Amino acid sequence: MDIYDELGVKPVINAAGTYTVLGGSRMSEETLEAMNSAARNFVPIREFQKAAHQAIAKLTKNEAAYVSNGAAAGLYLAIAACIEQKLGKPFYYLTPEEIASCNVLLFKAHRNPYDLVIGHLGARYRELSFPNRIFPPTEADLEYAIDEGTAAIYFAASGWVAPGFLPLEELVPIARAKGVPVLVDAAAQLPPVENLWRFSELGADLTLFSGGKDLRGPQASGLMVGCKALLDRVTAIGFPHYGIGRMLKVSREEIAGLYAAIKQYLAMDHGARYDWCEAQIAALREALDGKGVFTVRRSFPNEAGQPIARAFLEIVHPRYTAASVRDFLLKGNPPIYAYSEDLPGIFINPMSLKAGETDLIIKRLQRLKPGGAD
Repeated sequence: MDIYDELGVKPVINAAGTYTVLGGSRMSEETLEAMNSAARNFVPIREFQKAAHQAIAKLTKNEAAYVSNGAAAGLYLAIAACIEQKLGKPFYYLTPEEIASCNVLLFKAHRNPYDLVIGHLGARYRELSFPNRIFPPTEADLEYAIDEGTAAIYFAASGWVAPGFLPLEELVPIARAKGVPVLVDAAAQLPPVENLWRFSELGADLTLFSGGKDLRGPQASGLMVGCKALLDRVTAIGFPHYGIGRMLKVSREEIAGLYAAIKQYLAMDHGARYDWCEAQIAALREALDGKGVFTVRRSFPNEAGQPIARAFLEIVHPRYTAASVRDFLLKGNPPIYAYSEDLPGIFINPMSLKAGETDLIIKRLQRLKPGGAD
């Protein structure tokens, strides 16, 4: 029996994207088999971590890599490693007062719910500039903001951040001159696949990705890549060592699953995938555009800044609203989850759809007619 049937939970068609609240991504059979294979035997965890991390670093063209239990947990460990490096004492022996003497510098435009781990760890936030275009930050602003307590600079790479920050290319030379590591939160910045090494090439000391989004690994996994010296510290702090890392457990199944997923992601024909997504948008436009309820147009890039197009179905009939259309889709069988971003319409994002699901979405939406739903 299917586990969802057993528990009375209905799976949904995910027309929104790689959202955590929907489960991230689908794992392939190859990834699931790698996890099953890892689960069948015991293994010295540190030995397995070392081998997997070295292999992932080589695959992603980085000095080093680390598998964490999610990108936010990875950021937590990364900040701890930077504080350890700043204070010159193993993190396990640092007092709360010593941790609190350190700050993490970040642009106000980059504040987000995931950077809360900085405060949870006990470090201070040092915010820079304003999240608008009126008074943009300068290189001098950054130079003066870095002080004797700055342990790291946090940079959020995403399509949804506000204006009001220096580009990474301008930030890195200043950080290097000041001896401050740069941490790039690129949790949802795949695709393009080149981002797995691009941020490192731009000078980031460490970049974080979600393992459960477009990489299609276990949802409770994260990938950290970058400088070997800093990731060696992360490794010494992280699971299975005692201290803060002990509560951030990464199973052998998750390590194996993410390793398998990365191999597949690098071997994927990304061009063919982009073409498939464009074909889904074309099908939506042909079936729904100008038929009385929707005007369909291509939206690029998507909300996370990923180079995958999606369709925006603007509602042009007064009978319907974005909320009523979303509710109509969710109440069907199977439920269809779409996103609207507070706009007069809904987005259909092909990146999490599989073959045949666009047809189901079209048939459902064709039931919405100017005179009312069938």
